[in-house]
Amino acid sequence: TSEELEPIFAELQDMDFDLGGSGSDMRTPSCCVGPARCEWACFDTLSFTHDLTMSFQDELHRPAFPYKFKVKSAGCPNDCVASVARADLSVIGTWKDDIQQDDAEVKAYADGCMDITKEVSMNCPTKCVDWDGSKMTIDNENCVKCMHCINVMPKALRPGKERGATLL
Repeated sequence: TSEELEPIFAELQDMDFDLGGSGSDMRTPSCCVGPARCEWACFDTLSFTHDLTMSFQDELHRPAFPYKFKVKSAGCPNDCVASVARADLSVIGTWKDDIQQDDAEVKAYADGCMDITKEVSMNCPTKCVDWDGSKMTIDNENCVKCMHCINVMPKALRPGKERGATLL
């Protein structure tokens, strides 16, 4: 019965039975599909997760941490695995240099009835994207790499070429 569960659990633990639960060890790392299927991946999440798993194999099964510890990696700031919300250590792919911009494609978006000011500039969290009606300029120094502009205009904008990861 329900009343007997806790005493039985305690008795079995006293006899050194491992009854599971969320003990103090490292959880199996997880990641998005990264470069396997995503054009935005800024680092190889699959290789990173494999290396992490192999390096910390013992910690995955034997308590070595004072608390359960979760590592999740996302190949880009879109964070498809919700690592920021669901992990103790989030590894997010990002870039250091300027956003790659194709002016002809920016013009195509504008000519295709996209209101770039409303849909891109006004939704930029740091207001670093400017559209003067004919030219888009990005203040890359103030860009927080949220990927909003890239998600809205994927043919015109791409992450920079100098890619890596940020640890949170």
